[in-house]
Amino acid sequence: MRYLPLSEHDRGEMLAAVGVPDVGALFVDVPEAARLSGPIAGLPGHASEMAVERHMARLSAQSLTAGEVPFFLGAGAYRHHVPASVDHLIQRGEFLTAYTPYQPEIAQGTLQVLFEFQTQVARLFGTDVANASLYDGSTACWEAIAMAGRITRRNRAVLSGGLHPHYVGTAQTMARFTGDRLVTALPTLGAHADEDALIAAIDGETSCVLVQYPDVLGRVPDLARVAAAAQAKGALLVAVVTEPVALGLIESPGALGADIVVGEGQSLGVGLQFGGPYLGLFGCREKYVRQMPGRLCGETVDADGQRSFVLTLSTREQHIRREKATSNICTNSGLCALAFSIHMSLLGGEGLARMARASHLRAVQTAQALARVPGVALVNETYVNEFAVTLPRPAADVVEALAQRRVLGGVALSRLLPGASDLANVLLVATSELTTDEDIATLVATLGEVLA
Repeated sequence: MRYLPLSEHDRGEMLAAVGVPDVGALFVDVPEAARLSGPIAGLPGHASEMAVERHMARLSAQSLTAGEVPFFLGAGAYRHHVPASVDHLIQRGEFLTAYTPYQPEIAQGTLQVLFEFQTQVARLFGTDVANASLYDGSTACWEAIAMAGRITRRNRAVLSGGLHPHYVGTAQTMARFTGDRLVTALPTLGAHADEDALIAAIDGETSCVLVQYPDVLGRVPDLARVAAAAQAKGALLVAVVTEPVALGLIESPGALGADIVVGEGQSLGVGLQFGGPYLGLFGCREKYVRQMPGRLCGETVDADGQRSFVLTLSTREQHIRREKATSNICTNSGLCALAFSIHMSLLGGEGLARMARASHLRAVQTAQALARVPGVALVNETYVNEFAVTLPRPAADVVEALAQRRVLGGVALSRLLPGASDLANVLLVATSELTTDEDIATLVATLGEVLA
């Protein structure tokens, strides 16, 4: 809808109808001390549209765009090639303007899109069912903890030290209001995840064990071993996947015994978006489906026997009584889910595997090259397309120095864990099929200059 500003005559008519002499009279109930006596100091005055465009362009030029420079950032947000057809299709009016179908069976197109999305997520995760998406990976992680509590009737969750700190923070925020007890730990710098310590923390009061796969340092934990230990104590294993492309190369969490699998779908179709909107993925065993948050689209036949789709389960508070809802934050990121589904459809199973293999190959090449830089040591023995290295000085300073030289060289672990001084020298490095030989050579040469 167009923005049509009011004229002075329009304002006069409105004020007369309200019965006040001027606009200031509408704010008479606001205390004098809370009112501004003039423009806000420091803010520029009005400017023409052309001047604003030039100003914003100058500000934008100060940023490093992912596609302009060698890019090795990851830590939960990844840069992969997204075909132009994805963006073209999601901007079609019937998709772009679609909203939650509160009379769902009328919206057969929306329901079919969500049904196909669920099928793809379930196959990717190795679970029996998947829901029609959640808000993002971190809130999906909390939803898994809450769901496990409902299933086991316990309120103690054990979180692996390899779980992304932002996911841990989200869970801690929510647990303040629910009374759930969270057992957390910092990541260890061993070549492999510390599964012994994780298993030792499981007891008869544990509802679930959360393991990131691959973990925040890029290591691939032994999910089957942790699943067996958790389930022996009556707890559930929750696998958390922040990089779904990795599942094109490693075994699915469901096949390794995970009861619930959650994650972030941003890597496929969505791209980097300055922190959002992103896409929460959620799958589980069929026997737990009635405790699953969000919505579930199902397939049936209509009165004429034709294939059709229905909203089979809807357990969010917008649809049912609040006290009966399984969640109040299970926003369905529908457009992002569509982008994910289109990208997955274009790739197919073999295409996803090729993307994962290419990303892994680049990671191997980068890790081997970095290990030859004096003072740099590789942490991992296992990884897909992300790994950790230790540097001879704080990683945050090195990242800034690299950026000044137009190289986005990775994420300092201290950015995610600012209080962990013993992890200050750890750098997380991620690659993808977009990483080139030139990118790797530039990173290695520039890092050598910075550390010299």
